[in-house]
Amino acid sequence: MNLVRAELLKIRTTSTWWWLALGAFLSIALAFAFNAWYAVTVLGGDGGDLGASPEQSTPAAQAANLYTSGQYLGLMFVMLIGILMVTNEFFHQTATTTFLTTPRRTSVIVGKLIAASLLGFFFWLATTVIDLAAGSIFLSLNDYGAQLGEWPVQRALLFNLLAYAIWTILGVGIGTLITNQLGAVITAAVLYLVGTQVVGLLFLLLSNLLDSEAVLKWQVVWPAVASQVMITEGQSEFVPAWWVGALVLIGYALVSGVVGVFITRRRDIA
Repeated sequence: MNLVRAELLKIRTTSTWWWLALGAFLSIALAFAFNAWYAVTVLGGDGGDLGASPEQSTPAAQAANLYTSGQYLGLMFVMLIGILMVTNEFFHQTATTTFLTTPRRTSVIVGKLIAASLLGFFFWLATTVIDLAAGSIFLSLNDYGAQLGEWPVQRALLFNLLAYAIWTILGVGIGTLITNQLGAVITAAVLYLVGTQVVGLLFLLLSNLLDSEAVLKWQVVWPAVASQVMITEGQSEFVPAWWVGALVLIGYALVSGVVGVFITRRRDIA
C-alpha cells in the first residue's frame, strides 16, 4: 500500500494530469452533443439510416451511449497518465532511487499498475457523474426517463469502468517498453488516434476485397475498438457481441502487465 500511495502522490504533485483531466472533460462535452443528436435521430425512427440495429435503437441502448460519452478520448488520456507514471521516473532520473529504495522491481511495477487502475477509476467516476447528470436531464426532457434500472445501461457503466482501469494499465505497459517520455507519449497517441482510423480503413478494404461485411467485426482485435464494442448494446453485421470486446481488452491488460514486469526486472537501471 505504501508503494501505491507513493505513486498516487507522484501524480498529484505534477500539473500534467490536470491538463489531461481538462482534455477529458472537453471531450465529454463534444461527445455528449453528438450522442444526443444521434439518440434523437435513432429514437425518432431513423436509426436504420445510421446503421443502428433494432437492439441499438431502444431508449436503454441510447441511454447507455449517452452515459458513456467521452470514452474514446477519455481512454487515451488515462493511457497517457499510465505512461507518465513510468516515464517520469526516467525523465526526472528518479528511477535509480526508486529501485534502490524498493529493490524488488516486481513490487514497484505492481504498485504502479494498482495506482494506475485507481486513477482510471477516479477518471471514470468523474466523467460518469457528469454524463449521468446531463444524460438523465436530456432523456427526461424527451420523455424516455433516466433508464438507470435497465441492464444494458448498468452493463455499459460497469464495463466503461473496466475500460478506464485497463487503459491506464496499458499505459504503464507502454511506458516500460518505451522509457523516453516524449517518444512514448507521441507513439501511443498516434497509434490510438491514427492507428484506429487506419485499422478501420484496412478492414473496410479487406471487406470489399473479400466481398464480406462480416470481416468488419474483426476490427475488435484493436483495443480502442474493443473498448467501444464492450459498452455497445446488441450486435450487427459490423459489430460483434459486447463480451468479445471485453475478452480482447482483458487480454491486452494481462499481456501488458506481464510484459511490464518482465522488462522492468531485466532492464539495467543506471
